[in-house]
Amino acid sequence: MSTVITEQQLLAMETRYRAALINSLGGFKSVVLLGTANAAGQTNLAIFSSFFHLGANPALCGIIIRPDVAPRHTLNNILETKSYTINHINEGIYRQAHQTSARYGGDESEFVQTGLTPFYVPGIHAPFVQQSHIQLACEFVQRADITLNGTILIIGKIVYIHLPENAIGTDGFIDIEKAGTVTCSGLDSYHTTKRLSRLSYAKPGVLPRDI
Repeated sequence: MSTVITEQQLLAMETRYRAALINSLGGFKSVVLLGTANAAGQTNLAIFSSFFHLGANPALCGIIIRPDVAPRHTLNNILETKSYTINHINEGIYRQAHQTSARYGGDESEFVQTGLTPFYVPGIHAPFVQQSHIQLACEFVQRADITLNGTILIIGKIVYIHLPENAIGTDGFIDIEKAGTVTCSGLDSYHTTKRLSRLSYAKPGVLPRDI
């Protein structure tokens, strides 16, 4: 048995059901915590599953911020201070990370509300999550408004990386499984992973080999 869903059926679906369906359709995604603070130092922490790589030279990454009727504290803080952090989520903190999606007020810190610990690096305005095993700091470089659905693409330049020494290989590959990073599917499903293999660089006429 299989299921077929047409565009007309999608349009007729209840809003939350359709959101769950479409969000899980893309498979496993990076899930991270964005740490920010406004100019006065009020901290904010928010979970995002739209973090992606944009380029290595310069080192760029992107994140999609969706439209919302509630105030977007993360976006406001990024635009105000040009500074934010990306913090990988692990098994020890995924429940607290999920809780940051609750709609706290602008004067409430998700760090306080969830029990996660902020820490700072000299020269970087935004807070990191101490319990995260892989952390990076970004400098805001570009905003792109996607008029089709009101979402916003934020592009950042990576200016700082902190990770366990044993998680980075001699070829620069970061073993996120060693660091305990988890992934997600849909809006609320969290997963650990098991690598099948790393494969050699693909060339015409040459079968890939395990490396």
